[in-house]
Amino acid sequence: MHRVVPLPGRKSAHRNPAGCVAGKATQNTGQCRSAQRRSDPLSRSQKAPRPRSRRRRETPDMRTIGVIGLGNMGRGMALSLHRRGFAVMGYDPAPAAREASAADGIAVAEGPRALWRDCEAVVLSLPNPDVVEAVLLGADGPLHGAKAGLLVIDTSTSDPEVTRRIAAELAPAGIDLVDAPVSGGPKGAHAATLTMVIGGSDAAVARAEPVLAAMSATRVHVGGVGAGHVTKLANNLLCAAHLITAAEAVRMARDAGVDPERLLAGINAGSGRSGVTQVNFPTWVLNGAFDSGFTMKLMRKDVRLAEALIGSLDLDLPLSAQVGRLWRDSAGTAPDDADFNAIVKLQLA
Repeated sequence: MHRVVPLPGRKSAHRNPAGCVAGKATQNTGQCRSAQRRSDPLSRSQKAPRPRSRRRRETPDMRTIGVIGLGNMGRGMALSLHRRGFAVMGYDPAPAAREASAADGIAVAEGPRALWRDCEAVVLSLPNPDVVEAVLLGADGPLHGAKAGLLVIDTSTSDPEVTRRIAAELAPAGIDLVDAPVSGGPKGAHAATLTMVIGGSDAAVARAEPVLAAMSATRVHVGGVGAGHVTKLANNLLCAAHLITAAEAVRMARDAGVDPERLLAGINAGSGRSGVTQVNFPTWVLNGAFDSGFTMKLMRKDVRLAEALIGSLDLDLPLSAQVGRLWRDSAGTAPDDADFNAIVKLQLA
């Protein structure tokens, strides 16, 4: 049975029968009805009940959801929202992205203004902070005509200071901004199994919960506006470092005569394990697949954003600085369009 982990120092919100807590650290439990039905299916002696459709009716104040950015991630999130019963309207400046989503049955607008006007909430899935700022504060942004009480959910990995500044400019117009950057890649976006770290006021995050729940399996509310982006940068900085240190550990052990797969089995049973050794290496590295759907260009951008945050805080973090240098200098080994796991080729080419 999924376990709910409330925020430290906060009272849990209402708990539904599946064990989820709206607006706090939760795990999406789909169609479970009871602890008995969620037991290991191999232990059941009776015939499993027929699964019911995951499609559900949206909450009254969240009927139509917009998605701006219909690339690998945004397209998957739009489809997940559509499957959960929301009316979805999408927009992307790229004609190919608009056509692909239209073929999926998503209503596609010719520009963002229609989304601000007709949607209760708009989800952003954009490549960098500059684009986010242009979309939200530009001439076609929500300040020039939006439905009353509009909620904006930014799932991009972005600069927390930019996020906070944008939120401050939107607030006088009655527009709430929630930052909810995601992990899980295109596969997780399509399957609604993403992990989200969320920044925003308690009220805004509670309003966003039905939308967030339709796109994700795990959600952790980590603080006010911008806190989600701080947390995501910390997470990706660790991932960037772990890819390098894991590759060096595998190189050391391989050259000392230990099979990499057996090495990782040992590491993953001990304290040195990480998401990289448990997921990335077996899924995309050791088999040579390198097809996670997340590129070197995007991870380099995230590492640069983490370095910029460190600099703005006037911190001396030497290991983080070295990780940043290795990612910047790896273009000859792993170009921007390569899978981000290709950084391991610095040691395992």
